[in-house]
Amino acid sequence: MSRHVAIVTDSTAYLPARTMERHGITAVPLTVVLGDRALEEGTEISTRSLAQALQKRRPVTTSRPSPELFAETYRRIAESGADGIVSLHLSAELSGTHDAAVVAARQAAVPVRVVDTGMIAMALGFCALAAAGAAEAGGTVDEAVTAAEKRAAGTSAYFYVDTLDYLRRGGRIGAAQALFGSALAVKPLLRLGDGRIEPLEKVRTASKAIARLEEIVADRAGGAPVDIAVHHLAAPDRASALADRLRSRVPGLADLHVSEVGAVIGAHTGPGLLGVVVSSR
Repeated sequence: MSRHVAIVTDSTAYLPARTMERHGITAVPLTVVLGDRALEEGTEISTRSLAQALQKRRPVTTSRPSPELFAETYRRIAESGADGIVSLHLSAELSGTHDAAVVAARQAAVPVRVVDTGMIAMALGFCALAAAGAAEAGGTVDEAVTAAEKRAAGTSAYFYVDTLDYLRRGGRIGAAQALFGSALAVKPLLRLGDGRIEPLEKVRTASKAIARLEEIVADRAGGAPVDIAVHHLAAPDRASALADRLRSRVPGLADLHVSEVGAVIGAHTGPGLLGVVVSSR
């Protein structure tokens, strides 16, 4: 191929390493600050270590990649032969990652289109895969961006958390804080809307909340072809059981991914998280 468009995302896409390698996708890591140690997501901190720190109420914060790290990534990709880069990132409402990429893109040796997908986790991952598919087919930077934006428009993400405490501490719930207020005894269902974490419903028990999450996902999927990702943090049995039920309830299911989220999302949701991403093909 005479043209080569490279795809960059960040570590919160939670794409399997083999998948990224197969499609030539590069992920720039965010950082988790555990006590006085800054650790790169995906390589320097495990989800088990994170969960243990959260359960012990140790201070945990997260940080965006630096513009310098993005600049180095773009330089390396350009030197490898790419003549254009599409850089797709988690919602700018949740992180400064997009802004750091924009700063670096201005200095890049090749054109870089930085896209705020408004997504996170495999909602972002599906966008990156769509862009990679367009690039692999010989598409231009614009065509890869269009493919990612189309995928984002057809993607929904829903979350169950055991407690709002972690989201409250991290300042990530916005309108949800006003809705739920001090009613932390409820089991909240949340969704990603306009790039922000928003309240969806409140349910009195964990089992009822997870059953309701299943219903919402099945209704959203309908009978059309969809890909689904089930995420969790320190709740593998819950995630596996939910995935099994969705296999039987979603007639248009194409690919189903089940994975534990990384430390960045985990730091803001806490152990017990269940998240489901539904993405129309």
